Amino acid sequence: MIYADKKKDDPLLEEFLNYLVAERGLSPNSVDAYGRDLGQFISFLREKGKRILDVTSALLREYLSRLAEAELAPRSVARKLSAIRMFLRYLNDTGKLSHDPGENISGPRLPRKLPQVLSVDEVKRVLEAALNAQRSADSERSTALALRDHTMLEVLYGAGLRISELIGLRLGDIYLDEGFLRVIGKGDKERVVPLGEPAIRAVRRYIDLGRFKLLRTHSQARDVLFLNVRGGGPLSRMGAWRIIHSYVQAAGIKRRVTPHTFRHSFATHLLEGGADLRAVQEMLGHASISTTEIYTHVDRSYLREVYKTFHPRP
Repeated sequence: MIYADKKKDDPLLEEFLNYLVAERGLSPNSVDAYGRDLGQFISFLREKGKRILDVTSALLREYLSRLAEAELAPRSVARKLSAIRMFLRYLNDTGKLSHDPGENISGPRLPRKLPQVLSVDEVKRVLEAALNAQRSADSERSTALALRDHTMLEVLYGAGLRISELIGLRLGDIYLDEGFLRVIGKGDKERVVPLGEPAIRAVRRYIDLGRFKLLRTHSQARDVLFLNVRGGGPLSRMGAWRIIHSYVQAAGIKRRVTPHTFRHSFATHLLEGGADLRAVQEMLGHASISTTEIYTHVDRSYLREVYKTFHPRP
């Protein structure tokens, strides 16, 4: 067992941590964090003369009260509760617990963190930096890579994609004449996202003038849209992140910008322009509209304008 040397006295915890590695594919650092949080909870239970299989909702609430008394940050408490609930759910699913005592336990209320967004002008500067790379390219291959990079940025912002959705695009997912993409999002859920004319033009140019120059002969990735530098497969998440970061720097933007910042910007700019919240939810692929609603807090002036425009007594 992977964690046998660390958790010899907690066979159920050892089993759960191995499950996180083998079945859930979590990284060693993440599994270590779960082990620490759950180890603290098990130590609390031992103080009470209890085992993990003796856990009740009352004991779990008492533990949360102790964490609160220790003035632990709400996010830390929420993280520890999340680990405990996952462990208890695993024990219930595998038949070791007859019920899940953590099912109806609520954690601390966390302040909603507003997403960082780019202004419309900043997005234009990033896209212009990618176009400049095309103009200054000194070979067919560097021109093809610059075409790829510019197209990635146009699609990332133009469709509000997650980075995993962007690098997962296949040629069969793109319907340029109709003006939309087919996206496979979280939980393998499929959605259709409109694509604007600038992004459509960029995709056409990349496919017609650049992609075939990158594609390696007899490649197994013949249907991959955004090929890596070797032309034998899709870009990795890190590879795509580095490309995006390089153009953000070239645009002179000093603050931290991630690929997800473009998704946040896509949603914010749509709502600021008057888009319907439900439509934005659909395009982003959010299961709950409450997730999309956070973007309405980014620009308070937009909300004031909506109020003045539509309320009968503004």
